[in-house]
Amino acid sequence: MKYLKTLAEACIGCNTCMSVCSKLYFKEDNPEKSAIRVGQAADGSYTLAACDQCQACVAECPTLAITVNKQGVVLINKGLCINCLACVAVCPTRTMMTYHGGLVPFKCIACDACVKECPTNALKIEVKEK
Repeated sequence: MKYLKTLAEACIGCNTCMSVCSKLYFKEDNPEKSAIRVGQAADGSYTLAACDQCQACVAECPTLAITVNKQGVVLINKGLCINCLACVAVCPTRTMMTYHGGLVPFKCIACDACVKECPTNALKIEVKEK
């Protein structure tokens, strides 16, 4: 399965990844609309959170709007989603995202746009067996 691997120890907190993601998918620079989240720990280090494609949300979706493609990436069909947010509630990594006023949840689809722009290589696309 293809997923975005995060290397928090290399993160400098520049938020370039969040900017790239929100601009690509929502056409605006808005951290709330990024499928990757950068946070700061109490010790000053940074944390990175992105969907690891665990598929916990797939079985939870009552309308079958969430599926898995051939590469193992979890995708949301916006036309079938009823915004019940069951997928958000069940997500063990808290990386199924929503934003105020959004009609459907969203998540990282391992597109690698952020990987290409990260100045410290804190992100990379990897493939693992499920």
